[in-house]
Amino acid sequence: MLFRKDIEPRCVYCAKGAPIGDEKIACIHKGIVPAGYHCRKFEYDPLKRTPPQTAAPDFSKFKDEDFSL
Repeated sequence: MLFRKDIEPRCVYCAKGAPIGDEKIACIHKGIVPAGYHCRKFEYDPLKRTPPQTAAPDFSKFKDEDFSL
């Protein structure tokens, strides 16, 4: 999921940008831009992207007997 080819381009995870605070990115091509912005020079950096959290498993349907030997 982290290395998909169909990643939506955003400056937040571009190799040519560096974060400034929470909502601004310092781009070497465009200067200071919003985090959701992107340009034609976008280059995906998978190490800057945080994948979405998976849902926690629901153990409420199990009983204590299910976990004993």
